Amino acid sequence: MIRYSKSIPVEVVQEAPLVDQNPDRVAWRLPAGRDLQLELESWTSHLTHERRYSAHTLAAYRRDLAQFIEFLARHTGNLPAVATFTALTPADLRSFLADRRNHGSQNRSLARTLASLRSFARHLERQGHGNASAFGAIRSPKLKRTIPKPISPRAAVAIANPGTRVGDNREEWVLTRDAAVIGLLYGCGLRISEAVGLKRKQAPSRDTSELTIVGKGGKVRQVPVIGPVIDAIQVYLELCPFTLPAEGPLFVGVMGKQLSPRIIQLAIERMRGSLRLDASATPHALRHSFATHLMVRGGDLRAIQELLGHSSLSTTQIYTAVDSQRLLEAYRSAHPKEM
Repeated sequence: MIRYSKSIPVEVVQEAPLVDQNPDRVAWRLPAGRDLQLELESWTSHLTHERRYSAHTLAAYRRDLAQFIEFLARHTGNLPAVATFTALTPADLRSFLADRRNHGSQNRSLARTLASLRSFARHLERQGHGNASAFGAIRSPKLKRTIPKPISPRAAVAIANPGTRVGDNREEWVLTRDAAVIGLLYGCGLRISEAVGLKRKQAPSRDTSELTIVGKGGKVRQVPVIGPVIDAIQVYLELCPFTLPAEGPLFVGVMGKQLSPRIIQLAIERMRGSLRLDASATPHALRHSFATHLMVRGGDLRAIQELLGHSSLSTTQIYTAVDSQRLLEAYRSAHPKEM
């Protein structure tokens, strides 16, 4: 087990070597030995270019490793090196997890942190630095599996209707823009980042009623676009006061720049009150609703997996639980034995 001291000397942090400024690598400025910093760069490059992790996942993994290395430096009083990492014991990891919990981290965050550390440990093993066996001896915190709460079909259609916001202090083209984006979330099951990230040249029409979406991990999928969503996009394009270059964003804000996902989040928040929806009605809930409503109407699980861009069928199977729950609730409310 690593022997802890109260704090890391200031001069140790100041003498921490910085990595080479190579534009092809992401620099890690941490109180760590040069060998560990270089391995962190190599690991980041692997996740980016080979595993093709999303920017959000990479940022989370980097943050987790930074917190862990800073913890080691603070408590050992030395610059952590590769040898420090591979010599860790289960007790060291438990101390770190306890420290993170004291800082307010919950089970889901701690589980992801362990996944980040295990990923880096596997990288060190592949690079021939030995087996960091401590990570296999620590169980991840138990996570409560939550079932997504879909929005009713009527409410989802109402959210995507610009007429729902009549009287809102917004220009007509802005209302039609929001309706078009929301239509893509519910009508096509897109993530909000995928919808606002579309280029003008990708705008669907009656002749090209399909979108090519590059989702998480660079996974490419073809998504059909239904008529009402195509019509909503065409109305937005007719009313949009800006010239939209083919390679530029399809959806823009009031300054003509790419639309921020936060704008759509706020638009849905404003509609929740008038439609009497709870806080679970979010842009991502519309994606859940897309999948759930397809499942309820007999959609094939494999087809829904492809439409959502899930790599694993087990991720999509959560919607079968949503449907089963709905059936159970109907049974309990109607069966004489349950009344």
